[in-house]
Amino acid sequence: MTKQPDIICIGSVLWDVIGRSASHMRVGSDVPGRITRLPGGVAMNIAMTLRRFGMTPALLTAIGQDTEGEELIGEALRMGMICAHVYRSEDLPTDVYMAVEGANGLVAAIADAHSLEAAGEKILRALGDGSLGSRAAPFAGPVALDGNLTEELLQTIATSPLFAAADLRVAPASPGKAERLLALLGHPSATLYVNLEEAGLLCQTTFPDSGTAAAALITRGAHRVLVTDGGKSASEGTAADIITQIPPAVMVTRVTGAGDTFMAAHIASEAEGMDREAALTRALNAAATYVSGETPL
Repeated sequence: MTKQPDIICIGSVLWDVIGRSASHMRVGSDVPGRITRLPGGVAMNIAMTLRRFGMTPALLTAIGQDTEGEELIGEALRMGMICAHVYRSEDLPTDVYMAVEGANGLVAAIADAHSLEAAGEKILRALGDGSLGSRAAPFAGPVALDGNLTEELLQTIATSPLFAAADLRVAPASPGKAERLLALLGHPSATLYVNLEEAGLLCQTTFPDSGTAAAALITRGAHRVLVTDGGKSASEGTAADIITQIPPAVMVTRVTGAGDTFMAAHIASEAEGMDREAALTRALNAAATYVSGETPL
């Protein structure tokens, strides 16, 4: 019998190809550095951090039956994730994300998540066929959802009875996809994890700080939000109040995956019973540790 998960991670699971250089970079730069290939994607990044905090995630995603897909499934299983419900396509290739990072941060990135988008509702089959839940008995635990899904699928999830009992935790895949989350803005149990730029895109304005952004999102109908602003501040807001904290000051050596680490650490902290202040503090510490180049624990 397949082990039951503590949390379901829905969205992008792919290979991250990251080029990093210690040099300051601009358009056209050609510099020495290191190129790595690691399991990535928002759902995978969240799942990997959840494993470090002792949780067992199940992946709902699309992964090809190509060599890259076999290797990716193997890595996920080795890390202790549940992959029995992954949609394995015969004709869609395994997705990939490519980024270049310099001393001045992320220079450019391209996310090729076309297979996940093409698979659509097929990735959610286990939530309706009794494997992880059904319409009569929907999955009642936390669900981490990423914005690489199509706007149509996110709209379906927003009203689907399959998610009626879930504790939805939602993150955009990138600022370019932030507006896809508008469909979930009024969901009664959704917690949105966004950065300051993404909050501005959802509200069609700009904000001076995370607290102001959190308040605006709550006014717009969000059930609960967490807004980060790099090393400046992070705020968690509900209709009752907004709490704000300052992240630890660290030397930044990487940025790709930092937001996913923050989200996963926050989810894991609350799953352990931490209060709001403590959960936010632990999540900020985990993200700071990650961007400094260490493993967040």
